[in-house]
Amino acid sequence: MNPIALRMGSLSIRWYGIAYAVALLAAIGVVKIEVARKGMDLDLNDLIDFVLISFPLGLIGARIFYALFYLDFFSRNPLALVGLGGSQGFGLAGLALHGGLIGGFFGLLIFVRWKEVNFWEYTDCLSPALILGQAIGRAGNLLNGDAYGYPTDLPWGLEFPPNTPAGMEFPGQKLHPTMIYEMILDILIFALLWKLRKGKHKRGFITSVYLITYSVGRSVVSFYRAGSLWIGPIRAPHLISIFIVAGFGYYLIDKELYRLG
Repeated sequence: MNPIALRMGSLSIRWYGIAYAVALLAAIGVVKIEVARKGMDLDLNDLIDFVLISFPLGLIGARIFYALFYLDFFSRNPLALVGLGGSQGFGLAGLALHGGLIGGFFGLLIFVRWKEVNFWEYTDCLSPALILGQAIGRAGNLLNGDAYGYPTDLPWGLEFPPNTPAGMEFPGQKLHPTMIYEMILDILIFALLWKLRKGKHKRGFITSVYLITYSVGRSVVSFYRAGSLWIGPIRAPHLISIFIVAGFGYYLIDKELYRLG
């Protein structure tokens, strides 16, 4: 297990970056299938426009959200926000998924207004793509040795190399492979959404199912994950998940999204 996929002189290509690229391509493919199935007036160029708007905003949101929990460090090392200036473990792996969703959401608002498409219809196309991309991204976490869990004696515990974030924090110890836990969770949610997507549900149903199921699953995985972001005495993923499940659960029931559209 080596975070570096390829070295060419001073240039190194990390598995983390490769996973992001594969996740993007897979997500674009899934969205393309779904917008075509729904007969939406969007072509490949439109989807590339969406990526060019939302992906950078998602990365910025993920980085800022993460940095908010380490203000003391980043205020003293502002270049670490972009992975420079001796970040010492706060490299590009220092990204928070919920921050990425928030940043990407602003890109989504810009896109649907620009292309004049229905918000919920497009997010229903986007949701299976997002969860598939998340699953592929967790493979990058595995190879990079981040998003790891606490030490464990369970037979499937993994010992990470000393040059990874997991290996540096817990040298020589077997850890919960929480990135694999979440990868399995994401694949199961993708399978569920892929099966449900052809139902005659109202707009917003697939989006709501995605956010609710992922939030519940992520909350469970977070109990085993080391290095969680905390808001007071509560893990940030738990607090955010409570609001997402409550909000979208109410929306799903109130709007009767589960009924035939």
